[in-house]
Amino acid sequence: MTKRKREIALLDKDILQQGLWESIKKLSPRVMAKNPVMFVVEIGSLLTSILFVKDLFSPNVLSAPLWFTGLVSVWLWFTVIFANFAEATAEGRGKAQAEALKKMRRDTTAFLYLQGSEWAIPSSQLNKGDVVIVKAGNIIPGDGEVIEGIASVDESAITGESAPVIRESGGDRSAVTGGTRVLSDQIIVKITAKPGDSFLDKMISLVEGASRQKTPNEIALHILLVGLTFIFLLVCVTLVPLASYSNIRLSVTVTVALLVCLIPTTIGGLLSAIGIAGIDRLVRKNVLATSGRAIEAAGDVDTLLLDKTGTITLGNRMAVELIPVNGTSPEDIAYTAYLSSISDETPEGRSIITLIASQFPDKKFSQEAGEVTFIPFSAYTRMSGYDVDGVPVRKGAVDAVCTFVQESGGSVPAEVHRIAGRIGDSGGTPLAVSRGNAMLGIIHLKDIVKEGIRERFERFRAMGIKTVMITGDNPRTAAAIAREANVDGFLAEATPEAKMNLIREEQLKGRLVAMTGDGTNDAPALAQADVGMAMNTGTQAAKEAANMVDLDSDPTKLLEVVEVGKQLLMTRGALTTFSIANDVAKYFAILPAMFAGVYPEISPLNIMDLASPWSAILSAVIFNAVIIVFLIPLALKGVQYRPLGASIILRRSLLIYGLGGVIAPFIGIKIIDMLLRAVGLA
Repeated sequence: MTKRKREIALLDKDILQQGLWESIKKLSPRVMAKNPVMFVVEIGSLLTSILFVKDLFSPNVLSAPLWFTGLVSVWLWFTVIFANFAEATAEGRGKAQAEALKKMRRDTTAFLYLQGSEWAIPSSQLNKGDVVIVKAGNIIPGDGEVIEGIASVDESAITGESAPVIRESGGDRSAVTGGTRVLSDQIIVKITAKPGDSFLDKMISLVEGASRQKTPNEIALHILLVGLTFIFLLVCVTLVPLASYSNIRLSVTVTVALLVCLIPTTIGGLLSAIGIAGIDRLVRKNVLATSGRAIEAAGDVDTLLLDKTGTITLGNRMAVELIPVNGTSPEDIAYTAYLSSISDETPEGRSIITLIASQFPDKKFSQEAGEVTFIPFSAYTRMSGYDVDGVPVRKGAVDAVCTFVQESGGSVPAEVHRIAGRIGDSGGTPLAVSRGNAMLGIIHLKDIVKEGIRERFERFRAMGIKTVMITGDNPRTAAAIAREANVDGFLAEATPEAKMNLIREEQLKGRLVAMTGDGTNDAPALAQADVGMAMNTGTQAAKEAANMVDLDSDPTKLLEVVEVGKQLLMTRGALTTFSIANDVAKYFAILPAMFAGVYPEISPLNIMDLASPWSAILSAVIFNAVIIVFLIPLALKGVQYRPLGASIILRRSLLIYGLGGVIAPFIGIKIIDMLLRAVGLA
C-alpha cells in the first residue's frame, strides 16, 4: 500500500491570500515591464487615476464625466491586479510544494570514508567525488552512486511512496537521492552532486519558478502579443483625429479604456500562469524537468521509443502453459516442474509454482521419497532442479536440457524442437523439463503485456504519435510482442548505436523523439532524443544525459509526460484563440455605440442597443477585467486533454474558444450595460 503526497487544492485558501499580496507587489514597473501587454494596462491605470484626481480638484468641461473616469480607473487596476493574481496563484502552488521539499532538506551528518577511516562532517561540506558510508537508520547526505553494498531505502520523502526500494552497487539501480533514509544494511556511496546542486535542490528551484525560462513557443507568442498591442495602439491613436473631425469628444480616459479593451489582455494576463501551472502539473507527477523547453517539446513529440521490459510488458516472464511430451501425463510434468522450481528463486521459477497451484488446486505435491539434493539455478548451466537418489531432474533452457539428456544417454523427441519453435514464434520462451535421460515436457513462459497498454497506444496513434518498442530480444520474439502490444514498430537486438541511429533517422524526417532509459548504455540515446526521461533509480550517466528525471522510476510515465506537454500547448492555444476573438468582438461591439450619435447610418451596427458611448466603454472595461478572473481556474487546471489529431483539436478550439470568444463579449457587455442602466450610470 502506498501513500501519496498531499495534493494542493486548485484554489487553496492560504495560496489565495498570499497571491493577493503578491499581486500588489508585482505592480512594480520593473516586474510589469516583463509583460508588455499588462504594462500598457498599468500605465493606462495610472494615467486615468491621475486624471481622476485632477478632475476631482480641477474640473474640466472637456474631460470625461468624473464618475466615468473613476470607474474606468478602478476596473483597469482590477484588471492588472487580477492578471498578477493569476501568476501569483500559479507561483504560490509551486512555492507551497517547495516549502514541503525544503523541510526534507537538512544538514545531516555525513560519514566521510577516507583512507579506510570514517570522519563525521556536515553534509554541506561534502564535495563531488567524496565517498561516504551510510548505515541503517542514517540519512543519505547527498545524491550519489552506490559503489559497494546493498540496502533497503525509504524514498517516501522524495517520491511519496511508502514502500521501500532496493539500492545496490552495479547495474541500473545504483543511484540514491540525498534526503532519503537507509532502512537496512549498509552502503558506500560516491557523491555525484555538489552541495546545492542535488535533485532536491533542482526540484525546489523548478517549482519556485526561479530557473524557468521562456520556451520558443512562448517567445513567439510574446512577439505576437506585443505586435497586436502595437497595432491596436496605432488604431486608438488614429481614432483621436477621426473623432475630432467628426466632432466627437474622445477624452484621454476613453482612449485609454478603448486601448485596454482591444489589446490581448486576456492571454497577456494568463500566459505566465499557464506556463507555471504546466510545470506544476509535471512536478505533481514526480517528474523533474531540467528546462521548460523539455516540457513543451513533450507536447510536440511525434515518436515515442519505449523499452519493452517493464514498460510494455510486466518485466518478468510468467509461466502460462505446461506441455507434456513423450507420453508424459499432465500430472507428471506438473509434479516434476513443481519440485524442480522449489529451489528456483527467479520470478520465472515462482510463476511456475503459481501456475501449477492454479491448475491443480486440490493436488498436494509432497517431496519425493529418498535423498533429495536441490540444485539452484545457475547462469552457467542455465538449469535448476534436484537429484533424488542419484536421478537428476532438470528444468531450464531447451538446448541446455536437451544436451543434458543426450549426454545422459537419452534421446530428444522431434516434437520438443517443434513445440519450442512454435513458442518462440509466438514471442514466448520455452523451458524444458527432464527426469534422468527422458524428456518430460515444455513449460511456456510468456512476456505478459501490461493491461490497458494497447488502448494507450491507440490513444497516441489517434494523435499521430508513432510508438516504437526497444528490446534486446531477437527479431522473431520482438515481432510477436509488438503485434500483441499493438505498437507501430520495434527495434530488436537493440544496441546503443542502433538506438542512436533510429533517433537520428526519425529526427532527419522532421520528427521530435522521446524515449526512456536507465542504464549507462542508454545515455547516448537519451542525450540525442528531444525528450529524454531517465529513471531516478538509473545510473548517473543516464540522469545527466536526459532532460527529465522520473523520481518514481516508472517507465510508463513518459506517456503521462507527453499528455502534460500537450495539455500545456492546448491550454495556451485555446486561451490565445479566445483572447484574440474576444478583442475583435469588443472592437465591433464598442465602436458602433460610440459613433452612432454622429453617424446615424451605422446605428444598425449597434445590435446590442447599448445605452450610451460611456456605458459601452465602461461595460467593455468591466467585462475585460472580469473575464480574466473567470479564466484563472482554466489557466491553472488546463484545458481538458483528449487524444485527438491536430486537425480535430484545431477545429474544436476554433469552435469552442474562437466562437466562444466572439459571442461572450456581446453577451457580457450587454448584461453589464443593463446593470449600469439599472443603477443610473448609463
